Amino acid sequence: QVQVVESGGGLVQPGGSLKLTCAASGSSFSIYLMGWYRQAPGKQRELVATITMGSSTTYRDSVKGRFTISRNNAEKQMYLEMNSLKPEDTAVYYCKAHYLGKDYWGQGTQVTVSS
Repeated sequence: QVQVVESGGGLVQPGGSLKLTCAASGSSFSIYLMGWYRQAPGKQRELVATITMGSSTTYRDSVKGRFTISRNNAEKQMYLEMNSLKPEDTAVYYCKAHYLGKDYWGQGTQVTVSS
């Protein structure tokens, strides 16, 4: 069983920065495909960024150049560094681990971008 827990959300002004952390359990973290998703009120959950076991990354267009996904396999953690935040980035951010054909989700962490 894999468990993931997000942290680091909060309230930030437009143009500000936040760093989210996803802590995962399990001895095979290094081979998990990891991703960050977000869901704004009244909208569907959307993919923000992914990172493979080899640290190859993908980003949705609207966050390219502003967000950086990374992972530390020794610490079993994944990160999302968010810069130049915009009000439209406001959402609950979720961490997902994909392992042996199954997806494991965290409970989410709220990010609110507002002045």
